[in-house]
Amino acid sequence: MKPNPFIRLIILLLTVIGLLGGGCRKAFLAQKPSTNLLVPNSLSVLQELLDNTQVMNISPALGEVSADNFYFLQATYNQLDTKESNAYIWAQDIYDGQGLVSDWDIPYQQVFYANTVLQGLAGIQPDSTDQAEWNMLKGWALFNRAFAFFNIAELFARPYDSVSAATDLGIPIRLSPDINEKTTRATLEASYVQILNDLNTAEGLLPTTVPVNNLNRPSRPAALALKARIFLSVRDYVDALINADSALQAYPTLLDYNTLDTGGPFPVQKNMPEILYQSTFPQIGNGNALVGFGCSGCVIDTNLIASYAPNDLRRSIYYFQRAVDTFILKGSYAASIFPFSGLATDELYLIRAECYARDSQTTNALNDLNFLLSNRWRTGTYTAYSIASASEALDTILIERRKELAFRGIRWSDLRRLNQEGWDIILNRFINGQHYSLSWSDSNLFTLPIPPDVIQFSHIQQNPR
Repeated sequence: MKPNPFIRLIILLLTVIGLLGGGCRKAFLAQKPSTNLLVPNSLSVLQELLDNTQVMNISPALGEVSADNFYFLQATYNQLDTKESNAYIWAQDIYDGQGLVSDWDIPYQQVFYANTVLQGLAGIQPDSTDQAEWNMLKGWALFNRAFAFFNIAELFARPYDSVSAATDLGIPIRLSPDINEKTTRATLEASYVQILNDLNTAEGLLPTTVPVNNLNRPSRPAALALKARIFLSVRDYVDALINADSALQAYPTLLDYNTLDTGGPFPVQKNMPEILYQSTFPQIGNGNALVGFGCSGCVIDTNLIASYAPNDLRRSIYYFQRAVDTFILKGSYAASIFPFSGLATDELYLIRAECYARDSQTTNALNDLNFLLSNRWRTGTYTAYSIASASEALDTILIERRKELAFRGIRWSDLRRLNQEGWDIILNRFINGQHYSLSWSDSNLFTLPIPPDVIQFSHIQQNPR
């Protein structure tokens, strides 16, 4: 099919703008493009914008680089782009003057697309023949905007604390495609209110069934799953439980790993029924970091590898052994060399289990955990956990959470919230003969600085480091 000329125009504009969250290029601003060029007026064109998976289904990767699931061999580290090598050792200045940071630019590009769609929909009066499509597109755009805002907040805003959220700085909340709109940082509380408002509206508009052949498109269960992830990240365990349970009531499907080919390069295929929404990390650095077989120098943390029992199929499905005690990432639910960062039901079972344990509902917590693990171990080898203590159940669930959800873009968020609760998880690096360590005593380092070009053009306040 011939590309729509409007789509080409939008992509060209986005390339020129760079979408710095409000700090667009001065030369481009001087041209003052006509607003009517930016607002399509047909549902089919709006769908094309949202179906652009190379923009809309990408999640930031610097959190994974900063977390503790893997380490770089020295030779690979030496080839990294400046921002990745500095994020890896939690440097004070991770950009060294570099701009065009994809972890900021891509989510705000998604916000621009979503806002363009929402403005376009506002100019279209649906009738009985296209009301369902109009509703779906609006829900889709709101879901994408919420997902983008949340991903930005998890990197570039402080970890959520209900005591200080009303005054802590959040992120720029852009609700219009107008590139001339002034950029300001909302409070952290206002940022999450907007994210959840978008998802609450999307939930009532999106299809109730998961589009298993088009998992780049969200559904109502996906919206509920994203809400569960968000509530967990802000330590609202009551609402995390409610939304995880609602999503699982609507879509409880879980894969039995015994049905997968553990010897294949990508044992889990892209449209496996456990997946609710498809998203991946972008290519970062020189194209080799965090990309499975393409990164022989990205070695899985030895403690993480050692935590998998011999009959736990996850080790052979998630990882490839290159040498003695050396494992690299094998593949993911994206069925590609780029790790999966979307939504799936295994995460929901773990969220629900964790929240049950925190509420002292130990039996329910273990039921979810044992159901998940019975589908992860070789048939007939799994012995169910039997734990009386809610606190011990919580410890066990968090261990299994890390093992199940490694390389999903979730670990950095977990480190932020768990260290707020006193878990005292310390990260260590050894590079060029030097030891680097990150603990919660350096809590400012768990929030990335805003890229320097964004600060230059928008003049918003920088994060302390």
